[in-house]
Amino acid sequence: MKEIDIDRIQEILVTAATDIGLKILAAIVFWVVGRWLIGFALNILRKGLEQQKLDPTILRYVGSVVSVTLNILLVIGILGYFGIQTTSFAALIATAGIAIGAAWAGLLSNFAAGVFVIVLRPFKVGDFVTAGGVTGTVKEIGLFSSTIYTPDNIATMVGNTKILGDTIQNFSNSPYRRVDLKCQLAGAADQNAAMKLLREKIGSIPNVLQDPAVEVNILEFNLVGPVLAVRPYCNNDHYWQVYFDSNRVMSESLTAAGFPAPVATQNMVMKQN
Repeated sequence: MKEIDIDRIQEILVTAATDIGLKILAAIVFWVVGRWLIGFALNILRKGLEQQKLDPTILRYVGSVVSVTLNILLVIGILGYFGIQTTSFAALIATAGIAIGAAWAGLLSNFAAGVFVIVLRPFKVGDFVTAGGVTGTVKEIGLFSSTIYTPDNIATMVGNTKILGDTIQNFSNSPYRRVDLKCQLAGAADQNAAMKLLREKIGSIPNVLQDPAVEVNILEFNLVGPVLAVRPYCNNDHYWQVYFDSNRVMSESLTAAGFPAPVATQNMVMKQN
């Protein structure tokens, strides 16, 4: 009798283990195939949207939303295959969603802000901006945060809420940008000749625009002498090249023309009794 019970128990365990093993194997197959189908569907969606010539920002955002939705449906389908009631699971998600929503209020606000960034379009992927206190090139506008690469090539993720709640400067919105520089002259220097020389030399730098023309004017005076405001214009892509070339040209051209070096001097008067 005892042997019969043991054999029966072993048979039940083997049957149950086999059934569970097959279901786990099937779930793995469903997951792999489902993920492949999701990727295939996303590729079709992306190609279809690209044919409509939509902005890359919208393409990435729509792709992210569709990907998350399809993956959730895939998980629910696999759980249903295991016999878990999806209606109960959906109710559980809805109930948990309230608690999660309260705990993840920041993430949800970032998501909502991301939607507004897409709709209002203060910038797009590839623009050079200052947003959320970070200056750089926008590489991605995600569901919860946007990725900005700073000029020193550091990837910085900024929450969409911070971006939308802060001042946004889009340097790529205009076809050109002004480069603001200063040039210190000696007090004895001929300032008019220096301004004429700098307009000519800086205007010949590659990628400096002729319209608007280079601006060179007296900005202020200090103890050394007059300070010139030197302002060439260029495309945003050439900003740093024009910035550094202008500084180099100012130094070389003024030195070659024989202008005195701007050196701070202080006169001392000594009296003897």
